[in-house]
Amino acid sequence: MNLPEGLMADVAAWHPHPRAFITISGAHLYGFPSRDSDIDLRGLHVQPLREVVSLEPGRDTHSRMWFRDGLEVDVVTHDVAKYCRLLLRCSGEILEQLTSPLIVETSPLHDELLALTPSLVCTGYARHYFGFSRGQWNQFGKENRLKPLLYTFRTLLTGIHLMRAGEVETDLTVLAAEYGPAYLPELIEAKRSAEHGGTPADLLDRDRFTADFEKLTARLETERDTSPLPDVPTCRDELNELVIRTRLAAVRE
Repeated sequence: MNLPEGLMADVAAWHPHPRAFITISGAHLYGFPSRDSDIDLRGLHVQPLREVVSLEPGRDTHSRMWFRDGLEVDVVTHDVAKYCRLLLRCSGEILEQLTSPLIVETSPLHDELLALTPSLVCTGYARHYFGFSRGQWNQFGKENRLKPLLYTFRTLLTGIHLMRAGEVETDLTVLAAEYGPAYLPELIEAKRSAEHGGTPADLLDRDRFTADFEKLTARLETERDTSPLPDVPTCRDELNELVIRTRLAAVRE
């Protein structure tokens, strides 16, 4: 996607620390952006050692929201140590941000983390996709909005694919073609016309949605239980060394 002119200059002027990478997340990453979709930028920064060892350590997360050219921009970055801890805790959201193909800024540190992705992927990530999909499904039940409905199916299918193939795939158009349900392309097309719209009346079928939600939830459980993936990430030591090297390199610079 094309970012608004000057957006990353705004980020650079605001952000207090060097950034190892920034990628695009949200609806643009998931394959169903609308004309008024937010621009969600996520990434990793390196907190100075002086802040890390201080009696009053600085913030390890920086975030900002503002409007640029009529679109809401949401930026969140975490310090390298926090980011690695979140990966080890099997945060699917963080793994998706790391592996996003929509790269705005990158660095050798980004490349190092990407190289560790096969050792990060494990069945522990299924917990994220169970929990996130259930939360989005409950949200859809309250308001009949299309966005949480698509997020429900997107998270379930991403989780299923991760357990089956050991790779991160977040684009619902790709996932729908492989796993269904068959009506997802129609829902995606409806979403592209309005970010916060309701589910069109001619597509709203709660019984069908409920049956597919339950079926895919059960399939995610089965895929997790039969997956050859390890239970937890196997690169804790490598991530620890990466954090130490990154801190020491920042001191030398």
